[in-house]
Amino acid sequence: MADFSNIVGSTKFKEACCIDAQRVYDSCCDRDCLEDLQCYFTPQDQETVNNADSVRVNSAQIIDVAIDVEPVTFNRGYYACNMTFFFVVDIDVFDSVTRNANCIKGVTFFTKKLIMFGSEGNIKTYSNRAATTLSGHTRRSDNAPKCTVQCVEPIALSARIGDVSSAYEVCPYLPSSVTEYCGGQVNTRAQVGTPAVFVTLGVFSIVELTRQVQMLIPVYDFCVPQKHCDDNDTPCEVFRKIDFPKNDFFPKPDGSCNCSCRND
Repeated sequence: MADFSNIVGSTKFKEACCIDAQRVYDSCCDRDCLEDLQCYFTPQDQETVNNADSVRVNSAQIIDVAIDVEPVTFNRGYYACNMTFFFVVDIDVFDSVTRNANCIKGVTFFTKKLIMFGSEGNIKTYSNRAATTLSGHTRRSDNAPKCTVQCVEPIALSARIGDVSSAYEVCPYLPSSVTEYCGGQVNTRAQVGTPAVFVTLGVFSIVELTRQVQMLIPVYDFCVPQKHCDDNDTPCEVFRKIDFPKNDFFPKPDGSCNCSCRND
């Protein structure tokens, strides 16, 4: 058994426990400035773009990320993580006649590939909690590690009007969750010379490659909640437990407040 006696000072652990958990073998953080991403619209919104004089991007959000993991043949233990981000962008379109703004939603995408270490494994995993096939047999999991992408909402930086310069740029299959945000079928094949909207987005992301492994960890005690469930407080008693909102009265850049305010 491993010796964990010196992990937390002189505190003695009770036992060494084997757990089944996701171990992170590789991870990275990145910031991507995605310039001139072409937006795709429903036929009705495309007509609005055709008559546009200028555009302004309001916001953007990530609706879905398609992830595919495959081994790198020339470097064992490494995997290629192919990620396609699908964005829905809110755009204000101004025409040259009325100068009124029409708010429309467009779809755009960005493909990213990373080579990351995911260790080697040669096992087949079965579980009664896994999905089953049509024949009723338990579906076997593959041997690839799990790729997880964490990201905050993208920053909408700029937008401009241009023309489609290449008919060979093909948008991948759009998930239904993306097209639903736009309210209909999105046209992803525009002819050369068709007016188009190009946006620039900033994206912060963290990518992790993990595997399900068994690990031996020290156990100090069970996690017994120290907080009692108080559900009989009157509204005034609940109100008295709320901290006084000092920063709302005296806002400071660092969020500090030097005043002395009582909570009772």
